[in-house]
Amino acid sequence: MSNPEARPDEVACAPGRVGDLEVLAPREVPLGGPRAMRVRRTLPQRSRSLIGAWCFVDHYGPDRVADSGGMSVAPHPHTGLQTVSWLFEGEITHRDSAGHHATVRPGEVNLMTAGRGISHSEVSTADTEVLHGAQLWVALPDAARDTAPGFEHYAPPRVAGPGWSARVFLGSLLGSDSPVATFTPLLGAEVVLEPGAVLEVDVDPAFEHGVLVDVGDLEVGAGEGGVDAKAADLAYVPPGARRLRLDAGPEGARVLVLGGTPFGESIVMWWNFVGRSHEEVVAFRAAWQEQVVGPDGTPVTDGQAVAEGRFGVVLGETLPPIPAPVLPTVRLRERR
Repeated sequence: MSNPEARPDEVACAPGRVGDLEVLAPREVPLGGPRAMRVRRTLPQRSRSLIGAWCFVDHYGPDRVADSGGMSVAPHPHTGLQTVSWLFEGEITHRDSAGHHATVRPGEVNLMTAGRGISHSEVSTADTEVLHGAQLWVALPDAARDTAPGFEHYAPPRVAGPGWSARVFLGSLLGSDSPVATFTPLLGAEVVLEPGAVLEVDVDPAFEHGVLVDVGDLEVGAGEGGVDAKAADLAYVPPGARRLRLDAGPEGARVLVLGGTPFGESIVMWWNFVGRSHEEVVAFRAAWQEQVVGPDGTPVTDGQAVAEGRFGVVLGETLPPIPAPVLPTVRLRERR
């Protein structure tokens, strides 16, 4: 998924806080498409840029495709990150310049590693009537950010207990382990709670956690503290917690539990690039523009007319690639 915001940290959503726990409220961002599909973004924010290596959290739907136009994200570039696609409803076709062509389906994770550079497109399938899901990014550590592009697909098994069920797509939780490779310790899981259910789960105290609420409302707690979170909120739990408590309201809840060790590195994140300096991101942008803007200054109008270069060509995609936005007039700042 392409990030349409050239200055994503300029909008601050005031968090709610109890002790060291926080609730980050979303902001609406137009994604694009014929009728400007909108997403709810909770990372990054001015108050918090990362949770572990998770650096970008978009939540969308349920949207009727007949009203929203669905998802039609033309070829666009990435560097220095992994994209994690998770759907609750609908289907999306993924194509990338490393030659992968896959379908994103509910309950199955697609993870794309951009590494040193990749381009891809995401388009909802023709028979999708309702689109509902999350698009997540993971920053790659310095030692791995120039790795080769790659792609993994995994359909995690459903695990269940009294009043709850879960699918663990990254890391380990509730006795379920994901085989998907990551470059820093990470956790990603969908948890569904029945009305009034309480789930207490052991977690790694070295991790910080985020709980993204898809539907319903619940209290997210650790130790003696707890915060109330509603649909589209992202509850933050700092490192040190050994148990995470999810206490569902009267309508039940569905959440994504995200976690990881604090990233510990500064990044520069602009548009679809994660780098380490202003100059590096400027160079990434220039490399993409050289591929998608002709010598006469006119953007190419067919994805197959993209020039060869750092980000490759998305095989089989004819949508016109997305040119990079204009850089801000101030130096891009580091964040951590």
